[in-house]
Amino acid sequence: MADRLFSEPSLAGLYDALCAGRDDFDFYLPLVMSARAVLDVGCGTGELLHRARDAGHKGRLCGLDPAEAMLGQARRRADIECVLGDLESVGWDGEFDLVVMTGNAFQVLVGDDELRTALAAIRTALTDAGRFVFETRNPAVREWERWTADNVAEVTDTDGAVVRSWPEAETPGEGDVVSFTQTFTRAGWDGPQTSRSTLRFLGADSLSSFLTEAGLAVADQFGDWDGQPLTAASREIVTVAVRS
Repeated sequence: MADRLFSEPSLAGLYDALCAGRDDFDFYLPLVMSARAVLDVGCGTGELLHRARDAGHKGRLCGLDPAEAMLGQARRRADIECVLGDLESVGWDGEFDLVVMTGNAFQVLVGDDELRTALAAIRTALTDAGRFVFETRNPAVREWERWTADNVAEVTDTDGAVVRSWPEAETPGEGDVVSFTQTFTRAGWDGPQTSRSTLRFLGADSLSSFLTEAGLAVADQFGDWDGQPLTAASREIVTVAVRS
């Protein structure tokens, strides 16, 4: 089941505003433009694929997401393919030469079995020369420690009202799993709206192990969107994987 942040229409409509100025698209967009057929897993509002279409992409652009409210945003334009579901519910075979997971969507794959199933489906969906490109937050940086109530963002919704939002991380549980609550407030609502999420923070070695088990291999790995080498202090682990 999708988190309420993505399944509640009033919150899904805020997503692009909350993520405005994200710099990962500068990394992903050239990859999308160079691929014939692209699958965006956890595509959300379809912003990356819409940008590719605006930039002149003529091939297949397909977004997969389990949240109807997010796809409702994506379907406001009819120039990309939108599929409701997850990697367990699809059966693509050798159809995509690029699969991406942006916005740290890879981290929602919390359980080992869930992760193995998703990676197997991605490998099957790729062409022989295809690439799987994604990022996950580096657990060594412990970013969740900065998810506190004083870290407030403000955006303006489509009615011109200001919405305030902040994350609050719970005490990390066992292993590499962290849960947090995102709170939203707006004048005119009956009260705050909240959405609880759980993410998995895998280090580079664990990522490599899961990829290898799924028949994928790390071709490149970066610590930032500008191609800097991955270090212990890197905030992101940006991975390019291929079929092995």
